[in-house]
Amino acid sequence: MKPWHLLIVFFLSPLLTFASVNKQPPIEQYQQGVDHYIGRNGKSVNYKEATKWYLKAAEQGYAFAQYDLARMYILGLGVEKDDKQALTWLKEAAKQNLIQAQFDLGNSYRSGDIVTQNYNFAIKWYKKAAEQGDVRAQTSLASMYKAGLGVSQDFKQALLWLRKAVEQGEAKPQAELGMYYLRGDGVPQDYQQAVFWLRKAADQGLAEAQFNLGTSYRVGAGVERDYKQSVEWYRKAANQGYAEAESNLAFMFIKGLGVKQDFEKAIYWNKKAAEHGLVHAQLAIGNSYARGDGVTQNFKEAFKWFRTAAEQGNADAQSTVGYMYIKGMGVKQDNEQAISWFRKAAAQGEKKAIEALKRI
Repeated sequence: MKPWHLLIVFFLSPLLTFASVNKQPPIEQYQQGVDHYIGRNGKSVNYKEATKWYLKAAEQGYAFAQYDLARMYILGLGVEKDDKQALTWLKEAAKQNLIQAQFDLGNSYRSGDIVTQNYNFAIKWYKKAAEQGDVRAQTSLASMYKAGLGVSQDFKQALLWLRKAVEQGEAKPQAELGMYYLRGDGVPQDYQQAVFWLRKAADQGLAEAQFNLGTSYRVGAGVERDYKQSVEWYRKAANQGYAEAESNLAFMFIKGLGVKQDFEKAIYWNKKAAEHGLVHAQLAIGNSYARGDGVTQNFKEAFKWFRTAAEQGNADAQSTVGYMYIKGMGVKQDNEQAISWFRKAAAQGEKKAIEALKRI
């Protein structure tokens, strides 16, 4: 080969390599991105490399790559977080009828994440995904019609879309339909129908449905009152960390309904609910420690739970925290802190706090 032929090959080789990469089918480029994203096929996890390959495939119009690239921009993986870029690529994928992209766009416009909140656009994108049979979109669209977000409130349309979702056998829409019947939202109130749909969802393990079914047994709505059944369903939901069920299970142990009265177990479940952020459970635990009900009296522990509830804006807890600062119960005495918490409670009309401020 002549020298000048070698020069041509030398200079063309990188160009040929570059061209071959860009001629690579987008699905293969996308798979390269996935390999780097999850660390497979001999590749280590490398978000920057994953983003590079997603971009190559996305620019060739590959919808799955466009969607995953949008997620990288949303999460800031391999690139700087960029809501504008995320929205651009999400829309590109959604325009190609990628259901997940359409659903996510609906969520974004509904919540105002990565884009200015716009219920009309939320409806638009939910409907596109719902018309393709997506259960989540159908359920979300039903909730928009029910609440009148982006449309006039329309229970008929809400039920139409909810029933489409229910027909697919998913637990969440079944539970929601049960609540429609329980409350009489757009349908005649019917406790038996409510229990029918709640049970279907509960049998699939949906904690919210298990909790509501437990309550139906506790009060005797749509079924004969049965405390043991109530406890059983509360326990199923509580074991999944559903705070309201944890709190109600504690109540059943306190009262001895469907179970043997057991204050230790009541404290256990109330504490679980409190740790999951349920304010009335935090107050209950605070009161238990303050009074020594079922536990050794401990004002420091009581103060901790009252303060936790107070920081969530509960006026009773704020007033109690103020009182404990005044008295130095479970915390160092501090009049300034007391006044601060009394004022927070008083601003919500809490009478004891208002009276306390007059006396200080």
